[in-house]
Amino acid sequence: MLPGSPLVELLLILGGVALLYAGAELLVSGASDLALAVGLKASTVGVTVVAFATTAPELFVSLLGAVTVSTDIGLGAIVGSNVANIGLVLGVSAIIRPLDVSGTVFRRHVPFMILAALLLVGLGWDGRIGLFDGVVLLAVLVAFTAAILWSVRQNQSAITDEERDGMPDAKGRDAAAVVGGIVALVLGSRWLIDGGESLLSAAGFSDIFIGLTVLALGTSLPELAASLVAAVRGEAEFSVGNVVGSNIYNILAVIGIVAVVTPIGVAPGVRGFEFPALLAFTAVVVGMMAYGERITRVDGVALTVGYGVFVYRLLP
Repeated sequence: MLPGSPLVELLLILGGVALLYAGAELLVSGASDLALAVGLKASTVGVTVVAFATTAPELFVSLLGAVTVSTDIGLGAIVGSNVANIGLVLGVSAIIRPLDVSGTVFRRHVPFMILAALLLVGLGWDGRIGLFDGVVLLAVLVAFTAAILWSVRQNQSAITDEERDGMPDAKGRDAAAVVGGIVALVLGSRWLIDGGESLLSAAGFSDIFIGLTVLALGTSLPELAASLVAAVRGEAEFSVGNVVGSNIYNILAVIGIVAVVTPIGVAPGVRGFEFPALLAFTAVVVGMMAYGERITRVDGVALTVGYGVFVYRLLP
């Protein structure tokens, strides 16, 4: 096998995805246990700790892609990942088991998901997401974090002494899992960037297509794995909270940080198709959540088919 050969690049992609998955599993496991040890509820853990942990691949891929390859990689990975989170992750999870939507998540967190999508489209509509735009996104992230912290304080103040006695103790191995997960995510994202960009670029695909498909799907695997496990176990609040929180962090944290580091160019094709697709998927899933306060199996099929159409439309 020669360096740069298609087989080497394919092995890099597979190895990168595997490391991203393993790293996210370690990070989710360790961070979740640490969070539960201080009394966070399942829905709050899903929309905060686990969502932020599973957003880490998008952050690493987008930053490394923007700095070393193209900002199209980062933007495509985020838009594609958010669409995959809604269409694929929630869709498949709902097919396995209908997902009840927590009232807290719908009232307090879903509005931020809507706002984040609108901000991304609005700020990027002029063809560029620059330093000022990144600061705006990060400012909204601070507001979201403040709202979460306020909610956590409210929840913790309501915990009884008996409930506190039943909480798990924080362990050193949980902290070690978090560190190990981050290391695996850094290395996995590096491999995924190198393999995916080289292989598809050699085949004539554009950077935005690479970001919207291979990288977006690869970095959505942690959300998919976490949500599928939660769906199988009947922990719907975890699945929905994970996707809602991840979509918020993807835009506010990842795009915000990348835009502060380097301006992000937004191609006309993105404004013409990918941005409207993101808004459409967001609007549809919010409508599903509002109607009956659950995502049914029929909704799941519709979301999954919609994601398949989205990927098909991306093909050159």
